Amino acid sequence: MKSISVVGMQWGDEGKGKVIDLLSVKAQHIARPQGGNNAGHTIVVQGTEYRFHLIPSGILYPNTKCYIGGGTVIDPTSLLSEMEALRQHKISFEKRLFISPYAHIVFPYHRQLDKLAEQAKGPSAVGTTGRGIGPCYADKAARNGIRVAELVDPELLKKRLDEVLPIKSKELHETLSEAEILREYVALGQKLKPFVAPVEEMLYIARKNHEMILFEGAQGALLDVTFGTYPYVTSSCTLSGGAASGMGVGPTAIDEVLGVAKAYTTRVGNGPFPTELSLDELSRFPDHSASREVGTTTGRKRRIGWLDLVLLKHTACLNGVTKIAVTKLDILDGLDEILVCTKYKGLDRFPATGLERVKPEYKTLSGWKTSTKQARSWKDLPKAAQQYMHCIEQALGIPVALISVGPERESSFWREA
Repeated sequence: MKSISVVGMQWGDEGKGKVIDLLSVKAQHIARPQGGNNAGHTIVVQGTEYRFHLIPSGILYPNTKCYIGGGTVIDPTSLLSEMEALRQHKISFEKRLFISPYAHIVFPYHRQLDKLAEQAKGPSAVGTTGRGIGPCYADKAARNGIRVAELVDPELLKKRLDEVLPIKSKELHETLSEAEILREYVALGQKLKPFVAPVEEMLYIARKNHEMILFEGAQGALLDVTFGTYPYVTSSCTLSGGAASGMGVGPTAIDEVLGVAKAYTTRVGNGPFPTELSLDELSRFPDHSASREVGTTTGRKRRIGWLDLVLLKHTACLNGVTKIAVTKLDILDGLDEILVCTKYKGLDRFPATGLERVKPEYKTLSGWKTSTKQARSWKDLPKAAQQYMHCIEQALGIPVALISVGPERESSFWREA
């Protein structure tokens, strides 16, 4: 069976978790390659809402095995809270959830450094979640990180803390208590130890056995640390290529790349946003609660804008997208007309810098002014909604394979259906 990498084509929050949930029906393995609990996926199944930050959303299916890769950074307390939420919902994950020993660990000093850095930047702050993700990745690159492999071995953990804490104490201008951190994290490590496994070898064997693997990307392409809207980015590789490096598999392990895009554009935090709605335009959209545009992780209202085809062409290129999933089409149901950005004035491509200065040029399409929430196939969509999908396909030269018209699992359908 083909293995698929599911990636976000915008600034995150595109609905990747829901797409993974749908694909998990046929998959045996779901792998989360990067990021930490700064990302969030929300799934609604039979009226029950499930929120995930590190655990792949495919865990809801009993036939799957789920993996947290070496490219992630793990806050043990947050991960254990997710596990407890699953237990409360009576979802078994023992012998189905596996953690790579190569993943790095978020410590309290990472969260402190994250908040201090944002405060110091003032108006130019990135707008991070404050969860310590960036400082943890920075320590990884600086070789001051502590991994799962050390977390689950108290002797090794103490040795690494002996080396790292003097550095962190100097950075924070305070003396960090090694005894306190060691006591807390030894206990956390022992709780996670039963889930630590040779993830890389397990996925290699799965691939050799022709079993389907889903690579569950976090955040979106324009938050990529290299190719995103730098410096307003996350601290990991959010592209399809990051699935291979973050899971420790070769690029030949990925057969298809399914890019997920909202029917419009959103962004959380600071940074340039060419198609962001004016206050007058925003008043025509459903409010943030009705449109489900409040962050799963942060609780912050998302910034909203028109669909940006220049942006999507760029991220399709970066990811090698082979098919597209369009989500939240229903949010556009009430609009008389819909604007789509087709180019940036004076530019022939998406710029590496200066995005805040670009002037979007729009094409105006007719709205459909009728509910799509009950649509369960292509033929159920209003003609104007079908034309909207064709507009995306023609601009990108990539087929729209999946369409979502609501938060529930049954509110999505494949184009062929």
